[in-house]
Amino acid sequence: MTFGSDNETGIAPEILDAMVAANIGTTQPYGEDALTRALTEKISNVFDTEVSAFLVTTGTAANALALSCLTPPYGGIYCHQLAHIMHAECAAPEFYAAGARLLPLPGSEGKLQETTIREVLDNRHESVHSVQTTAISLTQASEMGTLYQIEEIRTIAALAHAAGLSVHMDGTRFANALVTLGCSPAEMSWRCGVDVLCLGASKNGAMAAEAVIFFNPEQAASFAWRRKRGGHLYSKMRFVAAQFTAYLAQDRWLDYARHANAMARELAQSLLTLPDIELAFAVEANEVFADMPTSLFKAAVAGGFPVHATSLANNRKRVRLVCAFNTTHQDISELIQVLQGQLFG
Repeated sequence: MTFGSDNETGIAPEILDAMVAANIGTTQPYGEDALTRALTEKISNVFDTEVSAFLVTTGTAANALALSCLTPPYGGIYCHQLAHIMHAECAAPEFYAAGARLLPLPGSEGKLQETTIREVLDNRHESVHSVQTTAISLTQASEMGTLYQIEEIRTIAALAHAAGLSVHMDGTRFANALVTLGCSPAEMSWRCGVDVLCLGASKNGAMAAEAVIFFNPEQAASFAWRRKRGGHLYSKMRFVAAQFTAYLAQDRWLDYARHANAMARELAQSLLTLPDIELAFAVEANEVFADMPTSLFKAAVAGGFPVHATSLANNRKRVRLVCAFNTTHQDISELIQVLQGQLFG
């Protein structure tokens, strides 16, 4: 474990076993197999409501295709200025929505704020000369590893719906948020006003598996065609479905996330035992953002931990460290030893 990303890990054994089991025999392609056909009912049971669910293999495809169903080409999508859809998806949402525009908004700790949403909604222009905003996107957990509380989601969703906007949730780390908040999947999604959720598994033990979950089936009417046209309808879909089936079975997805979160808290506590290191944000999921001298960051990279960082003033770096379903105490100990070696020689 190098703490660079939860994308760096391998596949959880239970999920890999499920893929091997799905490899036996032959079945119908393009999602007509028994595993894929049964998955919507399984997801409906997890979320305690009837849903329309579709599988893809990347979070970018999930977000972009989901948002394309919520906005016309002349539409706009409010999102946080640091949201993944804004800075790390190469304008895929705008591409798949045939030109709709992402509208970035500021917000502390990586989250959109109620006051900001109220302000932009109050000042929207209905003129034919203006982009017509049709959706708000929330990232749970945020890019800073922070969480929207249930009441925050409910408030933003209520404002959105009152203005005729839909609510999309980028849930690539949905499970990590869920176990911290201690609520049910329903309580953190449709019951507080989320219209479509992109539920990630790839960062939490799967090989490549994301589910786009529509809580209002009418909004999903065009998704199947958009997915096919976009090149994301996989012929051997059973292997994606096998991942998700194993992921959700026996609450494994929650166990994986719970472990990753616990390791992140342990890592944060260990870092705080070292001088001149501060946490930039509360550790609420599986990411740790630590501000440290540039020399420590360089020592971590040189010591075999190629973590990501942004530059701060006074020759310091804000370093992002990410834990995963299989991070160990030994992984954390080895990183701390590298940093101690730099500090104390």
